[in-house]
Amino acid sequence: MANKSVLDLRKLKAGNDKIVMVTAYDYTMARLVDMAGVDMVLVGDSLGMVVQGRQDTLPVTLDEVIYHTKCVARGLEQAHLVFDMPFGTYQVSAEQALENAIRAIKESGAQSVKLEGGERVADAIRLMVAAGIPVVGHVGLTPQSVHAMGGFKVQGRTDEAAERVIRDALAVQDAGAFCLVLEGLPTDVAAEITARLEIPTIGIGAGPHCDGQVLVCTDLLGMNLGFKPKFVKHYARLQETILDAVGTYASEVRTGAFPDGDHSFTRKSPRKLAKLY
Repeated sequence: MANKSVLDLRKLKAGNDKIVMVTAYDYTMARLVDMAGVDMVLVGDSLGMVVQGRQDTLPVTLDEVIYHTKCVARGLEQAHLVFDMPFGTYQVSAEQALENAIRAIKESGAQSVKLEGGERVADAIRLMVAAGIPVVGHVGLTPQSVHAMGGFKVQGRTDEAAERVIRDALAVQDAGAFCLVLEGLPTDVAAEITARLEIPTIGIGAGPHCDGQVLVCTDLLGMNLGFKPKFVKHYARLQETILDAVGTYASEVRTGAFPDGDHSFTRKSPRKLAKLY
């Protein structure tokens, strides 16, 4: 089965079918979410926080995202794979952005790239699209601008701010992006953007009216139950499951209950082994 293409994703919007996106960072998780039938998998620079334990996404490098995307690509058979361009790989110039996007596509196995920003990255998007690279945009709460925003805060709350986000969304579409992530926006602002755009919108903390939704895999699986922002829903509580399973394993190792005969090997023709001197 071939990975979903840009045309497949556009057809989902045209047919009013919701698009399902999740993040993944390794082969095992990629294989599972692909089997579950998601439409898009994003190797997000969120790996800086989820995988590396950092406070934000800013230190993540291009080489690191390439490595993780390669791993994820091996686990996918049908989902569209998106490469998240990390901070510093497209801010200097449109030419720098194109060079790094080409490398990302050539080396990682992704079908498209994602970058944050609206009007300010329009030229970079145009160059990428002209080079044949499908682009996913990202407006609203853009984590790579966390310091400029004063933290991970909802955007577009005032009329002026909402109009600015709408302009950014239109600029991204006009530049040629085929899809747009809307993060951390009031429901009505995201709904207005979705209604105005011809390309699909993927929401995260942007309400139910987007054309699709994205969540970080470890968030939706409840692997860190202490992290529960308003937009996250835990569809499982794997933190509890993992702690219980590893705790039981440790207990059985310490008591000698594991491994038992069912988990050990025997020889076909056992006889006493000669002593070695």
